[in-house]
Amino acid sequence: MNYFAHESSYIDDGAEIGEGTKIWHFCHVMPGARIGAGCSIGQNVVVMGGTRIGNNVRIQNNVSIYEGVELEDDVFCGPSCVFTNVINPRSHVSRKHEYRRTLVRRGATIGANATVVCGVTLEEFAFIGAGAVVTSDVPAYALMVGVPAKRVGWMCQCGERLQVAAGEATCAACGTKYREGEGRLERV
Repeated sequence: MNYFAHESSYIDDGAEIGEGTKIWHFCHVMPGARIGAGCSIGQNVVVMGGTRIGNNVRIQNNVSIYEGVELEDDVFCGPSCVFTNVINPRSHVSRKHEYRRTLVRRGATIGANATVVCGVTLEEFAFIGAGAVVTSDVPAYALMVGVPAKRVGWMCQCGERLQVAAGEATCAACGTKYREGEGRLERV
């Protein structure tokens, strides 16, 4: 075993876990789940079968990664953030054949208690504020807040808020340069 799992956690046969990953108290990783290397899985996290978690992902306490969710490398999931996998759940109606894919691209951050409704894509380095409810695709580097979430600015890949002037921005912290146009931000 080249990863750490706390003795109170359950790692089912058929789960794949990368080198150096740490899985903390009261977690359950189900068969068919794939977790990359160097991840940190906080307390009380469930990782369902059919999910894919990249390398260096941080999942804080009380998060459920449902079937259909894919987290690319370097994603951060804040405490108690929520993913869904069915648009219109009913207890008495089986909708397992209707699971919708949710893709969180490299470097994105999802704040504490935010909800990501299934079927959306969060592009690279998107930043979802605490408590936001994401109901549609999010462009790269977008800072999203509110219910439903709306873009209120842009974030650098290093996690600092950008000040855009005349369609251009330079991060005050790391010096990375960006260009804005047509509702998108691109690294120059």
